[in-house]
Amino acid sequence: MVSRSLGRVQELHDAPLAPLTTFRLGGPATRLVTATTDAEVIAAVRAADADGTPLLIVGGGSNLVIGDKGFEGTALRIATRGCELAGTRLELAAGETWTDAVARTVEAGLAGVECLAGIPGSAGATPIQNVGAYGQEVATTITEVIAYDRREGETVTLTAGECAFSYRHSRFKADPERFVVLRVRFELEDADGLSAPLKYAETARALGVEPGDRVPLAEARETVLKLRAGKGMVLDPQDHDTWSAGSFFTNPILTDADFAVFHARVRERLGDGAEPPAYPAGEGHTKTSAAWLIDKAGFTKGYGGGPARISTKHTLALTNRGSATTEDLLALAREVVAGVREAFGVTLVNEPVMVGVGL
Repeated sequence: MVSRSLGRVQELHDAPLAPLTTFRLGGPATRLVTATTDAEVIAAVRAADADGTPLLIVGGGSNLVIGDKGFEGTALRIATRGCELAGTRLELAAGETWTDAVARTVEAGLAGVECLAGIPGSAGATPIQNVGAYGQEVATTITEVIAYDRREGETVTLTAGECAFSYRHSRFKADPERFVVLRVRFELEDADGLSAPLKYAETARALGVEPGDRVPLAEARETVLKLRAGKGMVLDPQDHDTWSAGSFFTNPILTDADFAVFHARVRERLGDGAEPPAYPAGEGHTKTSAAWLIDKAGFTKGYGGGPARISTKHTLALTNRGSATTEDLLALAREVVAGVREAFGVTLVNEPVMVGVGL
């Protein structure tokens, strides 16, 4: 690995990428550039585009699966900083650590993202995935995203409506080669130190209240952190259950017709009284649970005999037990996808971004 500095920008050649991901997997990048300002980010993107060099954007690395051969091109690590609160308005630089930003909003007495505590990664990734958990998602509080438009060669400001948010999806995810997120703006709520109305039944139960109730912000955040930690979803270097990308698969959203076929398949396999999880997902659609499907297909907590296994705490997380390769992880993921499809006729879709590999 060769290192050099171009002004304030750090540049490494043949640079390991595994340490920059929560999976701790993947080969090196031909070139790794670390940018600490928006101007440096834009300059690095423009340089890569001008040369026709493949470009990989790296934030917190919590949603990346990088192939063992690595990445032939420029990996751009966004390490920008900036957290500005003005009344109920919040602006975050893309490189800000998301869970730290959530803690600041709670300390400031502002509601809207408190149930997104403990989610690893950077602020710039949140609109791309429309990050969500425990009844909240960023689409409900994001007002604008400032991004560099690679097609037009200019910085643009996109409204929430222009971001085309949907379940774990957005305009940025639909067109990953076009925009590089620079800053994200949110509108939060001053509810006199109380949380937003709780939407997730598990959170409400843990707090001893009913869905729709509000609780002190700090209590909501701490409860979510405890729930996530119990599932291995809070990063801990000593706990291999957290050497993961969190939820590896998205919850399937089925048309009503497809759900009826799936429901019949469940009863055929598990008995007439079996009822799969079902949640409204817009007109004519129903969402079910990927974790439930994985478990009922026989892939229980801790499944696997190799260095990549299902988490011992949550069936939706695939983990690196310390010596896995990306191919080990993908072999396990493919086994799970095939098993769920065979059992229930539903094809799971990976949530992490695949770099140089696929299922």
